[in-house]
Amino acid sequence: MSALKKCLQIEGSSIINAADNLSDNDVEIIIKLMLNCSKEKSKVVVTGVGKSGIVARKIAATFSSIGLMSLYLNPLDALHGDLGIIANNDICLLLSNSGETKELIDIIPHIKRKKVSLIGIIGNINSSLAKICNVSLNAGVDREACPLNLAPTASTAVAMAIGDALASVWMERKGISNADFALNHPSGLLGKKLTLTVEDLMVPKTKLEPLNMDTNLEKIIGIISNNGMGCAYVKSFDKPKAIAGLITDGDLRRALKTSNPKDWINLRASQIMTKNPLTINPQILAVDALHLMENRKKSINVLPVLEKEGNEIIGILRLHDIIKSGLK
Repeated sequence: MSALKKCLQIEGSSIINAADNLSDNDVEIIIKLMLNCSKEKSKVVVTGVGKSGIVARKIAATFSSIGLMSLYLNPLDALHGDLGIIANNDICLLLSNSGETKELIDIIPHIKRKKVSLIGIIGNINSSLAKICNVSLNAGVDREACPLNLAPTASTAVAMAIGDALASVWMERKGISNADFALNHPSGLLGKKLTLTVEDLMVPKTKLEPLNMDTNLEKIIGIISNNGMGCAYVKSFDKPKAIAGLITDGDLRRALKTSNPKDWINLRASQIMTKNPLTINPQILAVDALHLMENRKKSINVLPVLEKEGNEIIGILRLHDIIKSGLK
């Protein structure tokens, strides 16, 4: 077995052993505290020193990403003003492998002056910190993956895994959905799929020059060339805000192909346009619009966007803009 595999096996076994050593009752207490924390709109303050501090930052970031308000507190800065971030009814999650970290022990008396529940992820369940906390989870390991049994490796892996597990259980109990998760990840692919709407990506009507039913071919080509949209909409005679039809580059080519060149000068928008084109609502998710545009015998590149109520056009959605957003 290679040394690398052996290190991974030590860390993996340490996590499995930690799972076996956890008290279901203690876990349940912590999950209820976390659920109450989100209910009361309070937060989880995570703290640790050294490598435990790095793990604490990651746990705080994970909690925040799932919608549980959380932040990292540097114990060294806490005694110089940063204790002010801790409010009544917050939870303070302490990480320490030894359970005797002086910097954490020093801030405990000041934290306890506030109505704060102390939770520990502690490598030594019989330590000073473990005894001070309201409830502690045993994160002890038999040995580190480091060949000298010194560098925090297996112990940090266990602490991080416990933090991840707490986050996962909280999500399940809280009923966090894909949409909830996406709200905190708007730049990720999942977030974009669940938050970006047609209205977010469409080109607004104010940037488009409409065509009249009797607009001639020369002006049609000029408008489509100038707006860079590859299309132009035709407004209705009797309802100026409504769309009577859509002219795309494809419509132009087909009209020119089927008409005698001598008659091109007489072509009008009403003869070229696609009547009753496929349209879409601004509140529709952009990913659904993408499916609508592509899952057809012939894909389409533009969609007029109409108000939910009525037939008023408010913009044009381009396939180009959906792709540019990163949805495809």
